[in-house]
Amino acid sequence: MTSPASAPRRSPSGVREIPNVLSIAGTDPTGGAGIQADLKSFAAHGAYGMAVVTALVAQNTEGVRDIHLPPVTFLRAQLDAVSDDVALDAVKVGMLGTVEVIETVAQWWDGLPDRPWLVVDPVMVATSGDRLLQADAEQALIEFLHRADLITPNIPELALLAGQEPAADAATLVRQARSVADAHGVVVLAKGGHFDDDEVEDILVHPADDDGARPDEGRHVSERVRTTSTHGTGCSVSSALAALRARGLSWDEAVPQVKVWMTEALRDTQRLNVGHGHGPIQHFAHLWGTQG
Repeated sequence: MTSPASAPRRSPSGVREIPNVLSIAGTDPTGGAGIQADLKSFAAHGAYGMAVVTALVAQNTEGVRDIHLPPVTFLRAQLDAVSDDVALDAVKVGMLGTVEVIETVAQWWDGLPDRPWLVVDPVMVATSGDRLLQADAEQALIEFLHRADLITPNIPELALLAGQEPAADAATLVRQARSVADAHGVVVLAKGGHFDDDEVEDILVHPADDDGARPDEGRHVSERVRTTSTHGTGCSVSSALAALRARGLSWDEAVPQVKVWMTEALRDTQRLNVGHGHGPIQHFAHLWGTQG
């Protein structure tokens, strides 16, 4: 199968061979999640990565210890410093955290003269079910979503966006994704990673048009790799998709490539020795070689 590094080069008008992709997210000093994972994913998929920090997070593979939020004036200064100088081809948004941060990013985005592709990983609910945003910030993030081209919620986050209980099966997952896609005019990657089947099915759901018709859902299946080293998978998938979209691939072309890459990255975690908790994926398995 084709690795991300050998994805076809596209040269339609306005698409750079090596695109510039920006992550707006929090940090992970152990490198498995947040902007550190995003930068690795960008590089693994042939994009030049940049990062604007929304939150400084003291965390490791065992959990979060503390969070420091820089003033939003400094966040805006970071955003302006990048966009005043660099032509952006795609932006991935991860952890925002507060109403003030969300509003600052929204105001910056709305003022851009040229809008790059926007992928939002709506960091709202942890895999454990714990809420990561207070109610007012959750509503602000929901209102932010109409700006996105693609969102990549996990199962609890998709349920929250749909105003329902978390899906227990793929059919419910698709119904919720359709509801969210139509409400926000956004493509939704409904991820089945939290189910416990032997295969992982991710479904790409497009919003319906004015006549109620929608493109066929792209159902993308991969083997489930049994590992505890899954820290940062959501961050890494969303940033990989942003990079490939910036390179000219459609979402339907990008998702299967990212799934091949993620399967290799999960399979190769056994070669890493990082921490005592849920370890990171091996972002560069396709470059460094794998031990199947």
